[in-house]
Amino acid sequence: MAAKTHRTAAHPTVLSTRALNRATLDRQLLLRRSAMSAKDAVAHLLGLQAQNTKPPYFQLHARLTDFDPEELSALMESREVVRIVTLRSTLHTHTADDALTLRPLVQAARERELKNFRRGLEGVDLGRLAAVAEELVVERPRPVKELREELLAHWPDADPLALTVAARCLLPLVQVTPRGMWGRSGQVALTTAEHWLGRPAEPVPAPDATVLRYLGAFGPASVMDFQAWAGLTRTKEVFERLRPRLLTFRDERGVELFDLPDAPRPDPGTPAPPRFLPEFDNLLLGHADRTRVIPAVNKGRNGVGNQAYGSVLIDGFFDAVWRVEREGGTAILTVQPLRNLVRDERAEITEEAARMLAAMTDATDHDVRFGTFLDYGD
Repeated sequence: MAAKTHRTAAHPTVLSTRALNRATLDRQLLLRRSAMSAKDAVAHLLGLQAQNTKPPYFQLHARLTDFDPEELSALMESREVVRIVTLRSTLHTHTADDALTLRPLVQAARERELKNFRRGLEGVDLGRLAAVAEELVVERPRPVKELREELLAHWPDADPLALTVAARCLLPLVQVTPRGMWGRSGQVALTTAEHWLGRPAEPVPAPDATVLRYLGAFGPASVMDFQAWAGLTRTKEVFERLRPRLLTFRDERGVELFDLPDAPRPDPGTPAPPRFLPEFDNLLLGHADRTRVIPAVNKGRNGVGNQAYGSVLIDGFFDAVWRVEREGGTAILTVQPLRNLVRDERAEITEEAARMLAAMTDATDHDVRFGTFLDYGD
């Protein structure tokens, strides 16, 4: 049974936190696993957060039926997907098409980031820096250290880190394979997206289509939600332009939410199976108000300091952290609950954990435990 969506302009339907949770989980392929291909899933989700090399694989395992990590690895090798800095100035795995369109769309965020390094770039002609860096990485993919040294030869008085940050902000640099491939990752080496993909970058697109795609994967959502996901500002006029094509709701705090008319909004009582998400999954980062997935009491509890851990969704909400360790041929997955679990929840979590270990490790034996490994200092 779908959640009711009847509303008037004066009195839009209020969607509860649980209703928002189920709608978002459905679009994130987390209420039930999807049979879509890895490439289609990467496109549907508008990319996978990829600060580390393994999380994109775990993101797809949580969402796809019988996912084989080699499927995504093969897409990287064939250059159908790439690793590139885009949303929120962070590294993502995108389809080739999205790498050539989303990257210019979010260029404004790169320019804001570059301003933070302006002191280290005094006297540096940024246009010339971009031209020099492009010539270097097109000649052959360059490791970051090598690129930095080459740029320092041109600007010896500049801050070394600022030079490489500037190159990344000015150019659409991708991390070439084998970096990021399953079980065969190498050091970071960079070239331009156009060179790696063999086709030019697209003109900066209007954001309308991206907003619609975002709602299809993360909605219902507010203007601020979209801006938090994309790392953009001043997009209210885009939503206003699209308003005639969208439905509007309110959340329990009265914030206006936009949505696609035909998007799924399941009944809030729809069961949500446990799912193991890696660190920095975009589900956890895709909204300004994250309470639809992260209970207020658990805010900031999926890591300590600079160390982040995986998150376990229990009944659709982040209520446990997890990590995997190896002892010889045994993979040990420890789940640390953030609330008391009932027996059925523990059994479902154990079953899902065993499934993940079997698919995502080469260990001959698996051990799922409930315990404590994070000290929050409460």
